[in-house]
Amino acid sequence: MNATRREFLQRGALGLTVAGCAGPGALGLRADPLGFPIGCQTFPVRNALSQDFDGTLRQLAGMGYQTIEMCSPPGYANAGYGAFVNMKAGEMRHRIQDAGLRCESCHYQFQELKAHMDERIAFAKELGLKQMVVATFALSPNATLSDWTRAADELNHLGEQTQKAGIQLGFHNHDFEFHEIDGVLIYDKLMETFEPRLIRLQFQVAVIRMGYKAATYLRKYPNRFLSMHLADWSTADGKFVPVGSGVVDWTDLFAAAKTGGISNYFVEMEMDALKPSYTYLHGLPG
Repeated sequence: MNATRREFLQRGALGLTVAGCAGPGALGLRADPLGFPIGCQTFPVRNALSQDFDGTLRQLAGMGYQTIEMCSPPGYANAGYGAFVNMKAGEMRHRIQDAGLRCESCHYQFQELKAHMDERIAFAKELGLKQMVVATFALSPNATLSDWTRAADELNHLGEQTQKAGIQLGFHNHDFEFHEIDGVLIYDKLMETFEPRLIRLQFQVAVIRMGYKAATYLRKYPNRFLSMHLADWSTADGKFVPVGSGVVDWTDLFAAAKTGGISNYFVEMEMDALKPSYTYLHGLPG
């Protein structure tokens, strides 16, 4: 979401490490939007987690968040998660739970899953994941529509493997997918190519800054979605702002989320925006 993250992703498109992940907040359901726990993404707070994993987890739980979404430590070692490469999944799970949180979703790099699927599934099961999400294909800026289609077909095959393990595979968009090639929106082409049973989508609400509304796609593709990353945008200031203080129509978005099949949502913002975002979301009708 922030510039740093986009830089990681741009480098990923050139074959280097890509980044981005998110997660929902602590144990126990509350009357929050859609009746799901409010989640929080770890990527914007990855440095704090690396310096004080347990303390930062407790800080997030103290704000009210009930779950987190991690990023695969080996896949994101060069993007801020290197401190966790040697941490066993079981230990990570226990420390997250000890802080009053849970983790059922994690981001992975596309190439990482293609090369190490069995290992990553084993880690995911030990961590207690229900969802494994590919953050981007990291294709070249010059990729053709055929390149995008080919990658989507490959992801379908990976989805068959996670299905056998009882884990849903997802795909998370960024700005890349909201460009056109030969008059075709890449995102629409991906939705046409993904097998609905195997691949569910995690929608990045932040593309509102490009003029694309999440609600539009949640209604256009009913029951095709898994989760959302939440951020708000100030048109006047040209920057991301806490959820509820920008241009996103959150009431309409959550109404559309029911049509889209959303099962969880994760705030993806810097530490100073997490508390006001939680407060706003917690105040919305369930």
